[in-house]
This record gives sequence, C-alpha cells and structure tokens, in this order.
Amino acid sequence: MTISKSKKICIITGSRAEYGLLKNLILRLKKNKKFKIKLIVTGSHLSEKYGFTLREIKKDSLNIENKINLNFKKDNTIGISNSISLGLNKFVKIFEKLKPDLILVLGDRFEIYTSALAALLCRLPICHIHGGELTEAMLDDAFRHSITKMSHIHFAANQIYRKRIIQLGENPKNVFNVGGLGVDSIKKQKILKKSELEKFLNLNFLKKSILVTFHSETLNRKSTKKNFNELLRALKKIQNTTIIFTMPNHDIDSSIIHSSILKFVKNKKNSFFFKSLGQKVYYSCCKYMTCMVGNSSSGLLEMPTFKKFTINIGDRQKGRICSKSVINCLPIKKNIKKSLDIVYSPKFQKLLKTVENPYDNGITSKKIARVLKNFNLENILKKQFNDIDLKL
Repeated sequence: MTISKSKKICIITGSRAEYGLLKNLILRLKKNKKFKIKLIVTGSHLSEKYGFTLREIKKDSLNIENKINLNFKKDNTIGISNSISLGLNKFVKIFEKLKPDLILVLGDRFEIYTSALAALLCRLPICHIHGGELTEAMLDDAFRHSITKMSHIHFAANQIYRKRIIQLGENPKNVFNVGGLGVDSIKKQKILKKSELEKFLNLNFLKKSILVTFHSETLNRKSTKKNFNELLRALKKIQNTTIIFTMPNHDIDSSIIHSSILKFVKNKKNSFFFKSLGQKVYYSCCKYMTCMVGNSSSGLLEMPTFKKFTINIGDRQKGRICSKSVINCLPIKKNIKKSLDIVYSPKFQKLLKTVENPYDNGITSKKIARVLKNFNLENILKKQFNDIDLKL
C-alpha cells in the first residue's frame, strides 16, 4: 500500500458513550490536512428508543459519510446475531466503495467488532482504541480481544493495557500508551453551572444526588434482572436524594433494565430517567452528583476525574484498573446500602481530594493524531505474531 499525501480514515461510531469519547479526536483529525475523515454512524445512534443520538453528531457539524441501520428491534441472542450479520454485509459494501487507507474503531461492542471483521475481509488496516482492557462478565471481553487481533495500530489507555495487547501477540512498536479518551474529553468540555443544569433537566437537586448507569452482564443471563432489582430495592427508601437514571446500552436483556427504570421513576418522586443526556449535560451531572452507582465503564474511566465516588456493582467491570474512588460492591441490597453510607461519610469524602485517575495521561487525542500523522501504513497488513516467552 502506498502512502497517500493525506490518509483517508474511516471512523466508526455506534453508541452515544463511544461517540462522546471519540468526538474530540474526530474534530482534531478533521482540522488536519493530513487526514480525510469519513464518519460512519451505526448502532443505537439510529434508534429512537436509545435517544436517536444521530442528532447530537449533527449538532457538532460533522459530515456523516454513511448511516448503517442494524435494526435494533430485539435484545435477545437472535436479535443481536441478526444485527451482526446485517452490519457485516453493509460495512463490507461501504468499505469496498470508499477504499479508505485506515479504519478507526474504539472499544468492544458487537457493532464495532462487526465493522472490524468487515475491514479484515476487505484487507484494510485497523486502528483500535481502548484495547487490552478486561470486563470478565461480558461478551464484550471476547469482542475486544478479537478486535485487537484484527487490528494493526493500538492505542491503550494505560501501560498495563499496553502490555496486555503485546501479550496477545501484537508488535510493541505499534502499541501506544496514550491514556483514556474520557479524561481527554472532560478536559475539553465546558461544564454547565449547577443552576444551568437544573434548568436544562427541569429539576432541582436535593441535598444528595445519585447518577445510576446500569447495563446487562451479558455472560450471565440470569443476573441482569436479579442484580438490577437489588439496586432498585436499595434505592427505594432513600430520602432527600435526587436519582437520575441513564439509558442502558443495547445489549442482551437490556429491555429488562429499561422497563424496570420506567416503573421505578413512575412510582418514586425525585427519580428521573433520560434516554440521552449528551456529553456536556452528562459530564455536568457527573460533576454535581454525590456519586455514580451501577456498572458502567464511565464510573471507572471518567468519574475519578471529577473526584467523585463510584459504587461499582457486580462483575461487569471486573478486571479493569480502578482508582481509590471506586467502591466494588456485591449486587445485594444490604451491600449497596452499606456502600452508600461509606460514600456519604465525612472520612471518605476527605479521601476524594487525593484521588487520581489511572487513565489520565495528558492530551490523548493529540497523541493519537501525532502517531497517525507519521505512521507508515505500507505493508502493515502482513502481521507477525510477537511471541513473548514460549518456555513452559
């Protein structure tokens, strides 16, 4: 492959959370004449149930090259597999037409795995961000490592994750520790004043406030309903507390969480549900909430930057590096309530002053752009497995 004067990069985004991480990188690459950006939007961005977050992308004045609708009608195994097969065919056709120099993807969701597989079939180099991480209770763990093996350039959020990517056989020269894009996004995002946030959300925060972000544990089909009900039981009798629920990801059994949230907020005053807050409002909520409760990666990757506690429930994020502001908690009512008591205690509130985010490594998007600008893509498709130590 010859090196063009400007690299044509196809960037894939399939969810509101992942787009929030990618946004500043996309804008940075777009401004640089060394890149031609082709943005492909898919997944929950095109679903009204999940807030039709395509609108948020358009607000950022980004040109969308293609939209791939994955038909998010069912959240069972057959529904997800249909979305994967549908996406594979559509991505291949688009890649064959666009003929990009590089495909850029982030994370571990099945939509991203599908686009990477299509790129592999089309013999296109892949750049993967946020590889090397672990989520032991999730199908996403296998998707993430599979994307790593299909990819050629890797941007890790932590030195430990960089080493794990190399352990998977990737060339150390092509694996870069750049920090987390979540921290990068927070640093660049203008946060609303508390009064502005209350006005936007049409509510007044009480003395205490909790941001609830909960998703399915996709490797344990029986745990989703049980674990989320335990959380709701713990929150049911909490007094003088504003509770804000966000929309779960489109995963297997996510509709169970969605319907339970709707029922809860209907019957409990001072509880609110939002399909999509948008990055500015979401980060503003993170700043003014007492803590985040649930099992979202955001509680580990981003919340520590705001020096706020995260109560991380269950095994969904098991294996990820945590700051000392993260309280790992069993999905049991009494354990969740005990964790909330810890969060509110003066002793632990003082601890927040010294909290550091393990994913903070400077200006991540700038580092990624610099590497991509100078990276030689010629002959990159032919990968050799990097053996570390074959001795038993």
